[in-house]
Amino acid sequence: MKPFFLPLFLTITLLISIQPLLAQQKGTLRGSVQESGKSSPLPFATVGVYTQKDSLVGGGIADEKGKFEVVLPLGSFYALVEFMGFEAIKSPLFTLSREQNELNLGRLTLQAFTADLAEVLIQGEKTLMELALDKRVFNVGKDLANTGGNASDILMNLPSISVDPEGNVSLRGSTNVRILIDGKPSGLVSFKGSSGLRQLPANLVERVEVITNPSARYEAEGMAGIINIILKKDEKQGFNGSGELIIGSPLNLGLTANLNYRKNRINWFVNYGLAKRNSLGRGELYQEVYQQDGSTLLLQQKVNSKVSSLNNSLRAGLDYFFSEQSILTASYVWRRSDAHRITNIRYEDYLNTVDNYLGYALRKQDETEDEPNKEAILNFKKRFERKGHELNASFTYLNYWERSNQLFTENAFTPSRQKLPKGSLTQTSLNDEYENQYLLQVDYTQPLGTKGKIETGIRTSFREMENDYLVQEMKESGTYETVNGLDNIFLYDENILALYGILANEWEKWSFQAGLRAEYTDIETRLVETKESNPRTYTNLFPSGHLNYKANAKNAFQLSYSRRIRRPVYNDLSPYVTFSDQRNFFSGNPNLNPEFADAYELSHILYGEKRTLFSTLYYRSTQDKIQRIRSVGENGFSVTAPYNLVGEESYGLEFSGDYTANSWWKLDFNANFFYAAIDGSNLNQDFQATTTSMLFRQTSRFTLDKGWDLQLRGNYEARRRTAQGVQKGVFFLDFSASKKILAQRGTLIFTLSDALNSRINRYVTEGGNFFTEGESQMMLRQANLTFNYRIKP
Repeated sequence: MKPFFLPLFLTITLLISIQPLLAQQKGTLRGSVQESGKSSPLPFATVGVYTQKDSLVGGGIADEKGKFEVVLPLGSFYALVEFMGFEAIKSPLFTLSREQNELNLGRLTLQAFTADLAEVLIQGEKTLMELALDKRVFNVGKDLANTGGNASDILMNLPSISVDPEGNVSLRGSTNVRILIDGKPSGLVSFKGSSGLRQLPANLVERVEVITNPSARYEAEGMAGIINIILKKDEKQGFNGSGELIIGSPLNLGLTANLNYRKNRINWFVNYGLAKRNSLGRGELYQEVYQQDGSTLLLQQKVNSKVSSLNNSLRAGLDYFFSEQSILTASYVWRRSDAHRITNIRYEDYLNTVDNYLGYALRKQDETEDEPNKEAILNFKKRFERKGHELNASFTYLNYWERSNQLFTENAFTPSRQKLPKGSLTQTSLNDEYENQYLLQVDYTQPLGTKGKIETGIRTSFREMENDYLVQEMKESGTYETVNGLDNIFLYDENILALYGILANEWEKWSFQAGLRAEYTDIETRLVETKESNPRTYTNLFPSGHLNYKANAKNAFQLSYSRRIRRPVYNDLSPYVTFSDQRNFFSGNPNLNPEFADAYELSHILYGEKRTLFSTLYYRSTQDKIQRIRSVGENGFSVTAPYNLVGEESYGLEFSGDYTANSWWKLDFNANFFYAAIDGSNLNQDFQATTTSMLFRQTSRFTLDKGWDLQLRGNYEARRRTAQGVQKGVFFLDFSASKKILAQRGTLIFTLSDALNSRINRYVTEGGNFFTEGESQMMLRQANLTFNYRIKP
């Protein structure tokens, strides 16, 4: 790995160079701030001083007695005084001159917000979507269906996003999406991918940002875009928080707490989640394998699984306010997941027809799994005198490891249920995975003119991953011998250095943002025992652009473009073969190349008194598309591994909207229609397909008397073709109900996920010598009862 002295030197140089070099004292503004109707001061209130054209020229914070003193240039200004939990006040215009260069505003009184909790709750019944220049923001805490669930459940309820029964996340039909937590990589999605989000309780999540065409500010990883999960944290003065207790069936016991305490310059925050779950799953597979002698091997396979898990998640930290413009944040995250997995598989073998029964085999997997991970984050944010002039610097350290200890037993039987003496098999698998990641990032924004700005930044990340695996098999003597090719140490080292620049401006009804990002990638994989090495280095440019036009108060348009990359990561490259299923293996491919895409979007948003409609026409051209391909040997055993295809061309039309039918009924919907042409002719001429499909989701929310709320959501994902077959459609319903109690501070919520138990992954895969049809359901219908309590600040 390359040392990070150069990026660190550049970062320090940038931090030093942009500090103000001199300040001039010309006038002084004094005053004091106190609460209206009381004599108590409001310590550390924020005081900003602006010109008549609303340009910030100076400011400061009050001391412990509520008194402030601000040094200003000469001129005419007004002061804006703010304090969290109080209504801001604006002073009359005043003038500092050579003749009168000192002014005392006297006592300034602030009124506490008078909106009661009931009013806030009424405003929060609807999941709000906020549209920014390059992203959509969803306030997910206001969606009843998320209660008692996890982060994966939250994503499943958002427009444009779908989550399959195995927990894999797709954005507009593409599984290649970058998932971040608080804007940074997380150990939750390092080894397990997006399915690791099931370890994060939903009540710890504040909002989710969906970025389908990211600007140069964001890392270029993620072909379909970026999903950024923002965790809860408050900054109100005093003590505030919330908590949840959860009970569900199948077993789902949970406890979450979000606590904040701010006094003067320090804001403490703690989030904790505890969940004990039993996850039940099932699957079926039918396969035909065509032999060279004209015969056909038939396989009917059934799988049942149970995963008992205990998940702990703790996040704690503090914000230190040097002033309201300079904030240092330090946080620490500790998570641990302990799981016990039992999987039972039944293989039934036939020759030519199901009437010619050859016998069956029973295989059992007994696995214990420990997954502790921790993250440490240090962030500094500085807002300068001019509005929009900011500096952000952060350092992240991530440590993750997983230990898996598996025992496999298998026995074969004749059609008459007689155990075959040589059909018994006992195997063990030890699998240790480790990761260390270091991330340093600095972003700087400089206003340009009256409404423009320039952004620039540097990001460097270093990632070290290790997979030490060993598979052994018991011999007749009772001793264990290593299975050939399954004793090795796989090392993955990744070094990415990125620089970016963005220019943005506004004039009248138009606004634009143009950016360029450069990324240098250095990746090396090694197999220690066999001394195999595969180094890769490449440098790429990623342009992006966004153009907005606000036609009137009700209509706005946006045209955007970005170039994206998907680098093969650990799971894509690791040659380690999963061993839980003796007939169907999954592995990586060390020879994968990165995948690139060019994405174009034309969007329109329509605002109305009772409705909002957001529509997008999009096109994506992908080169060297990475997709998993299934191959089956003559013995009927399959291997599924990722390969580079020639590419894919896709375009679609998406609609998202909400409508307030009346005071008691609100609804929203998301519909995505798309076409894709997949070209895998470099592997096989048969690996070419075109597909037309759609995703649809509709939610109705009903506000009833006496604090009752109901919510019903329908989800439909239509059938679509893949390079090797068909992904069949799926339809499922979710139901939620809530009742406010304890003077509106408490809420009881009942949720029924997949009410029809119909969320089943069904597929058909075909090759030159085989036909496979299967289905799997890794999460069955779930009922939860949750009690939520809010501590009013």
